[in-house]
Amino acid sequence: MSNLVIVESPAKAKTIKKYLGEGYDVVASMGHVRDLPSARLSVDVNNNFEPKYEVIKGKEKLVDELVTKAKKSDRVYLATDPDREGEAISWHLAYLLGLGLEDIDRVEFNEITKTGIKNGMASPRAINIDLVNAQQARRILDRLVGYKLSPFVSQKIHRGLSAGRVQSVAVRIIVDREQEIRAFKPEEYWSIDAKFIPKGSRKAFSAALYGDKDGKLKIKDKAQADGILADLEGAEYMITKVKNGTRKKSPAPPFITSTLQQEASRKLNFQSRRTMKVAQELYEGVDVEGIGAIGLITYMRTDSLRISNDAVADAQDYIRSEYGDAYLPPKPRFFKSRAGAQDGHEAIRPSTPSITPAQVKSSLTTDQYKLYKLIWERFTASQMADCIQKTTQADIEANGYVFKAAGYKVDFDGFTRLYVEGKDDADNKDNQILSLEKDTPCKLKELVPNQHFTQPPARYTEASLIKALEEYGIGRPSTYAATISTITSREYVKREGKTLIPTELGEALSGLMKERFPKIVNVKFTAQMEQDLDTVESGKTQWDELLSEFYTDFDKTLKKAKADMQGVKIQLKEDETDIICEKCGRKMVVKVGRYGKFIACPGYPECKNIKKYVEEVGVKCPKCGGDVIVKRTKKGKAFYGCSNYPNCDFVSWYEPVDERCPNCGDILFKRKGKKGGVFCQHDGCGYKK
Repeated sequence: MSNLVIVESPAKAKTIKKYLGEGYDVVASMGHVRDLPSARLSVDVNNNFEPKYEVIKGKEKLVDELVTKAKKSDRVYLATDPDREGEAISWHLAYLLGLGLEDIDRVEFNEITKTGIKNGMASPRAINIDLVNAQQARRILDRLVGYKLSPFVSQKIHRGLSAGRVQSVAVRIIVDREQEIRAFKPEEYWSIDAKFIPKGSRKAFSAALYGDKDGKLKIKDKAQADGILADLEGAEYMITKVKNGTRKKSPAPPFITSTLQQEASRKLNFQSRRTMKVAQELYEGVDVEGIGAIGLITYMRTDSLRISNDAVADAQDYIRSEYGDAYLPPKPRFFKSRAGAQDGHEAIRPSTPSITPAQVKSSLTTDQYKLYKLIWERFTASQMADCIQKTTQADIEANGYVFKAAGYKVDFDGFTRLYVEGKDDADNKDNQILSLEKDTPCKLKELVPNQHFTQPPARYTEASLIKALEEYGIGRPSTYAATISTITSREYVKREGKTLIPTELGEALSGLMKERFPKIVNVKFTAQMEQDLDTVESGKTQWDELLSEFYTDFDKTLKKAKADMQGVKIQLKEDETDIICEKCGRKMVVKVGRYGKFIACPGYPECKNIKKYVEEVGVKCPKCGGDVIVKRTKKGKAFYGCSNYPNCDFVSWYEPVDERCPNCGDILFKRKGKKGGVFCQHDGCGYKK
């Protein structure tokens, strides 16, 4: 027998081949093989939205090779990723290879391990056309919005803009938050913090003024705070109430796609695209010393918290052997997925929980090790016992005022011995507190008034934006990384540290969309569209009917917007430069054209002076003293060269810095990434820091 198994990537093919052995030829399709051509709409809106698919340019030879292999094989298995997109790729492959849709040739691997491959190959099925139609409907929806709206917004703002269905909503969420921050008016308030030392103790504990005999007190200004301090002058303090208790903290569930991206952002400072790239590598398989090629995690695009019994048992065995029975909960933990979850796969977990991060560290890249460790620790901790804390709450009274103290001490660390979930709010900290007793006098060590102002809501980070998109029901696990990458690369949003801030361009685009296409950027409408796509997947709705209902209203809205805004163009506050136009004396500005940025005189059309846009790095050329500027290859990769080229041939892949080598006096360069730092390129020097 000759069996052909088609997967998406060479790494995945290599790992699967190891488990299938002789009689199986495992090859990669290298992702999608057929798609809507980008040069045109490629959707016949007048014929039930019939898509015009073509083999992706550059993949013709690969497709021919797959067709030849399929003809020579006794059986073909389509083993693309186990999700909507993977199902659609299998459907396209079936069409190109001449396979019948009813053929039992579709297999799924939730994990690339011996067990996962065995289970997948033992359960082949026909292609799920409802899954395919859901993916096809999404693809066509995005094509209709992108190809119909983008020319309009480009015409009204400036050339080269794009407007996507999900990306436009993401930009709106960020813009709305920024406008909320601008409109926020801070209010003053005060707090009074104290430190007390109980009689018979040398250690102090912290407390905060709560109120007076009438209840909770709000201190509005300094005068009120000073009055309270005067009332407390020389007062005697007494602990009048103590409440001791016990609380249990349970571990967080294993990761789903969104929580993995959020936690990797918080703890590893990974952008979502980086997280998903590394997770894909861990899923598809890596060569591990002493084991061979193996997929280290289960499928990474999931919204389900389901865990197999075997994985739970493996985790329990590890916890028992490493920490003892005390660290196991009374019964195994299973978690409930959120309402609306597709539940197609398990949660993201180590495919073989007994393989610890330490065992594979030498076989992984730094990023792979960090992410595997995060996933492994989160999953293993999810099967550990609760953390038990002894809590104390106390009231301290003086001259009619009440201070409150609250805190805890750990009685049993439980899962926190291995893993604690990250938090977006860095100030959310618990207070370690002493054992206190009622009717104990206290000595005042410190009484400090503090002025505060109410704070506006925080700007979004990648982690909090992904959380918001998930809570709103916008997009799906596989779309978050691409959405954020798109809105930043198109400069609708910029990064400032970890925060996401809308640019002037992003705000202009969002404003235009809100005014003219309110449904497209409406959070509830977009979430409802996701639910409608789910009904296509379940077979309850026809995909072309869904598209027809959307497009009828969308087309009418677009035509009205074009008519209403005939001759109207939105003016942006252009980036003014320090370059003086030698023809008219105005300060020139940065503009964006068909071929990217350029410098132009703002006096157009009276003055048509333009210049090439040059991005300087603020360093002089070490060869001729000219300005070092950023240049780009034909594929867009940045490098550094002299502005006096071709008279000066200085060039470097590394960014020069305005600093000289202390050893040889040559210019220093900056290296990015895990081997980052400043170094000298002079032959034989070797300086770096």
